Formats: sequence, C-alpha cells, structure tokens
Amino acid sequence: MIEWEVTTDGLRVVDPGNAELTVHGSGLRTADPGSPLPRPVDTTVDCAAAELRFPISVVYVASQSSDATYELENDTGPLELPPGEYIVDLDTHIKTYLRADGPLNISKTPDFEEVVVSFPGPTRCTLGFRSRSECPPGTLVVPPTPTGMATALTHLSASHKTTAPDRTYPTLRGHPPLVETGESVEVPAAIADATPDVGIELLVPPSFGDLFVTAPLAYYLQADVEVVDSLDAPMLCAPSAGIRHGLGTGATLERNTTEVLRKVFFLDCLVRNAGPYGTNLAEESLLDALGLPRQDLYHGTPVDRLETYLDVPYAAIEHRLPDWHLAMYVDPGAAMLETVPFLLHTLSMLYLPRTSELEGAELVERSLDDFYRGGDPRTGPGEVASVDIVKPELRGGRVHGWLAEGVPIDVFKSTPAAYRNRQKYLERDAEAARVTVVLNDEKMDAEHADVAAIYRERAEDLPLSVDVQEHLTTGELARVFESENDFVHYIGHCEEGGLRCPDGYLPADSLATCNTQTFFLNACGSFHEGMALVEQGAVAGAVTFTQVLNDHAVKVGSAFARLLIHGFSFERALRIARRRIMMGKDYAVVGDGTHTLTQTTNRLPTTAELERLGEDQFFLTFDQFSLQHAGSYYHPYVEGNEYSYLCGNESEFALSRAAALEFLDRADTSVIYDGEFYWSDELASRLREGT
Repeated sequence: MIEWEVTTDGLRVVDPGNAELTVHGSGLRTADPGSPLPRPVDTTVDCAAAELRFPISVVYVASQSSDATYELENDTGPLELPPGEYIVDLDTHIKTYLRADGPLNISKTPDFEEVVVSFPGPTRCTLGFRSRSECPPGTLVVPPTPTGMATALTHLSASHKTTAPDRTYPTLRGHPPLVETGESVEVPAAIADATPDVGIELLVPPSFGDLFVTAPLAYYLQADVEVVDSLDAPMLCAPSAGIRHGLGTGATLERNTTEVLRKVFFLDCLVRNAGPYGTNLAEESLLDALGLPRQDLYHGTPVDRLETYLDVPYAAIEHRLPDWHLAMYVDPGAAMLETVPFLLHTLSMLYLPRTSELEGAELVERSLDDFYRGGDPRTGPGEVASVDIVKPELRGGRVHGWLAEGVPIDVFKSTPAAYRNRQKYLERDAEAARVTVVLNDEKMDAEHADVAAIYRERAEDLPLSVDVQEHLTTGELARVFESENDFVHYIGHCEEGGLRCPDGYLPADSLATCNTQTFFLNACGSFHEGMALVEQGAVAGAVTFTQVLNDHAVKVGSAFARLLIHGFSFERALRIARRRIMMGKDYAVVGDGTHTLTQTTNRLPTTAELERLGEDQFFLTFDQFSLQHAGSYYHPYVEGNEYSYLCGNESEFALSRAAALEFLDRADTSVIYDGEFYWSDELASRLREGT
C-alpha cells in the first residue's frame, strides 16, 4: 500500500518497501481520492499546481489526443508541448505518472538533479504512483508432488499485469502468489480468475528437476504446465500454431531452456518499444537486421510472438544479449517449493547444483598470525569455526545463488527461511530504516569511524537513523539482534563459541528470535553465526569463511557500507567491495543476496570504470543493473548520449577531461580507476589535483 502526505513544499510518497519519492510543487493543492489513470497504478492524487519537480529520471510522454510520443533526453533541451491531454511517465524509485492538459513544458535542471514540469498557471492534473515493491496476491496450496508443482507454476503468472511484451518491465510482472504444500489443491478464486490462458503449454515428465529448470520459462511465457507420465523430456507447445518444441534432458535441457528464455525475453524487450512505453533503445536496431515487424509483433498474440521468436537462430542474437542477472542453483524437491515464487519474481534462471573440490591455489592457505581480525591480542588468534568450502559449477549469470547443500565460493548461500523472513519485514511499519553499528574491540575503531560516518552522511538524504554502540555484553548484543533493526554492522571477533563480548560469547542460535533484517559480521569465521541469524529471522547478511587480515577487513567494511547504503544488493555490494583486497574470496553473503537495504540515488545501482587514454581523454564503461529489476533500461547522463540501454548491457563513451569530471561530479557511485576503488566525488577531486 502506497502512502502519501502533503509537506510544506509538495508531496512525500512512501511504499511498503520503504522506497521514498518527493514531489515538489509550486502552489500545490491536493484532493483525495484521485481520478483514474489509463496506466497500472496503486493510488492516484488529484492536484493543482503551476510547477511540479520530480527526481531525475527517464521521461517519456504520450499524447492522449493523438499518436504522438515524446522523450526527454539529456541533450534534447526542454519539451514544449501544445494544448492537449498528456500522460507523462517518470521512471523514479516509485513509478510515477502525471496526467495533465497542455500547454506544458518539461525540462531537466542543469545539474541533472530534477525533472521540472511547468504550466502557464495553476493547472489541474492527476498524479499516479505504483510501487516497485509488491506483496504476493495470495497463497496457493498444492500437494508436495511434481503434479502439485505443475499446478503452482500454471498459476504463478497470475500476477502479470499484461500478456503483452510490456511484461518485460518488472513492475508489470508483479510478485507471484506464495506456495504452500498440503493434501489437496487450493487456488483462491481471485488467482484462478487472473491466470491467463495464452495458448502456450509446457509438458514435463514427473520430475522435480525438470520442473525447477523449466519454471522460469513457464512463468515468463504464462504457460499452462502439465505433468505427462509418458514424456521423456520437457516440451514447449502451442497447439493453435502446431508448435511442439522439445527441450531435451539433463545439461541439454538447462542449455535449451536458458536459450529460449533469454531469446524471447530479449526480443520482447525490443518489441515493447512499439508500445506506449517506448524509448530510444540502443539495441532496437537488431529488429530491422532480423527483419522482425515490431508493430505486428507488439499487437500480436503470445503464440504469434513465440512462433516468430523460435524461428530466430540463437546465434543471430547471442552477441547482443544482455548479461542475465541471476542464476540460482536449487536442490529440486518438495522442500524447495515455497521458494519458487521468490525466485521467479526476480526472474532467476534455475539450475541443478553440481560441485567439485577446490584446488589449493583457489583458496590460498595462510599462516600469518599477526593482524588477523580474531583472537585475543595477548594470546593470539582464537579458534575460528571451520567451513568446508566447495567449488560450484556455475552457468550463465552475473550473480549466483545457492539453495542446496554445501558451502560454495563465488555465490551467496541462501535458505528457504530467508524468503519467509522477507515477507515479515514488508509488513513492518517504520518511519525510518534503523542502522546499528556495534564496535566490540577498540583496536578496530578505524572501520568503526569510517562506516559510522558513511551511514550518517547518507542519513542526510534518506529516512535513516544511525545508532553507534561499543563494548556490548552478550545480553546487550542479543538485545540488538532481537530488536527491530534494519541493519547491524558488527565489528569485532567471532570464534567457535560465537560473537565475542567482554563477558563471553554470544552464539546466534541462542537468540530468542532475530528481528534484525540484515547484518554484516565483519569478524573472522562468522559464516555459521550468519547462517544462524538468517534461520532465526534475518533476510541477508555478509560474513567471512575464515580468518581475515584486519586492514583487509577495514577496506572491505568501508566499501561495503557505502555501496549497501547507496542501494546495492548485498551480493553486488560485497562483490565490488571484495575487489579492494587480495583475499576477496574469504567474504560471502548468506540469505537472500538480492536483498537491498535502501534505495539508490540513481534508482538502479550504478557502476563505472574509467580509463585514462591521454592527458585530456578518458574512456568510460558505464553500467546500471539490478537483480530485482530484470528487463529495465537505463539512460546514461553523459555528454552527447542519446540512447538508452537494456540493463545487463554496458555502455561505453570516450570523454574529454571536462566531460569526465562533469560525469564524476554528478554520478554519486563507485568507480574503478587504475584498478582501484573510488567513490565518484573522491576520484573527481584526485583528477582535479592532477594525481
């Protein structure tokens, strides 16, 4: 449920996921409830204003009295629209629409901080808001069998808001219903009524493994899934078009399913540009190269599009495909059925887990006794809980998660509890996110000072409270984790007995419960304690596998804090932060690694890599990417750029020194320069100093 309130200079809008949007209005007057809008929204507000200011975003406009569309790009100057009715689409943290009558003017401020919509005088208009953080629409109950899973998969796409290519936009897919197991099938009437019949079927043998692997394809295509005892391999069918597309078995099934899903999803991302939400997309020219009629496909049926897409050779598009965002490795079986809606909501690829033993060079053994973050300084390092680590066989994906036995490197280790817990926090009513920093060893005050400053600086821009505590006893530390914290950053020691306190050790599994949503246990060998916190009630956290050097811990802790508080998911924040040290594989994420703590300044988390080509020339590689927004696009605000890009594809620019500095001043993100990690404002200062 979206809530809004009138402030002294506009509106403050908040959604269930704590995303916040401020609309500044000159002479703003409001009326509730608002008028309906011809767009999917959660709430509307009627208002009157001479000027409205929104956070910077991609903006496109559709005329309601003609077929005209407009897009405000960073190099196009103001849009001056004549009389008529318009829908203005703003891609902000909370999806925002504005319906108003022209004439009107739409521009971006010179510093690219705001979008300004202005009218000749006070004008009546309607604002509409749609949350990107959605609650499941209900719960399905199915037997813990392959047939039960097939029934669930058939109905999970009931949350899609359309059967058109526009469902590639994450906000038009919605969160699938939850799944529970029981003796009989129970499908709420509202979910049954919302389940589309698009004419596509997925026939699968009675195998949990086959069902898990094909689940993302079935979900996206909105297919009717059926278990067929006599079938040897899954088959994608559309009877009205005579389609019977075999997917193979084993590794072939994984490969074919991945290729079909990536192909149909990518081509839908291009075809959707023929609809009302189009943008100047860099990849769209591929449709012309393939001879695909965008208008016919956009207005065609799902079967029409599937038939056309299956005829496109995968090799013809492979080089243009965006990186797939997430791959999850799942032990197939009834025990994992409850996780399926969460995995499909992020549109993760699903694979069966396979591992091998690590070779010695892959996890370097160290014998240093000094400078480790662990142990009493008078007696040397304490006994750190051991972890038996394996090497996973990773398939396609930028980020990888593990819902299976074993502790692998290079992935986040999740558990069904993490997804159950996430629902609990969506229902928590909080005015501001609460961050607690715990320092339980004064020798680690360098990290303590850095991260506290980072969180407090960010609190100036977000509803965020920061509490710093030191030298907590076992009882006091237990109360921190049992309290309603959104994030706890623990700095100290962890040994076999638990987290070290002045009066002993706190094992996480001794807590009555964990009401702390997320955490970072920046201490030696904290993996087991982190897993226990997730099982006790947390959603996600960062941990270590073994002993870590103290100066390494400081570097990782500071970088991780800044990335996390700027809207990066746990897995991406830690992956980038680990680049600051040689022994990065010592750090990992437990729980749901896709989880985010706060919203980002740029809506989608941004990373950049800058290379100096000469005294006055730089090469920028730019990327905006989110594990929770598959199908989104981004528009780099870089001098001379006129294109948007699909998330998962990097964009590249040759920049003058002045343009590079202008980008860094505005970016507010992490930048890799000369192989080192910087925040953009820090790097701008360094370049101005000539170093």
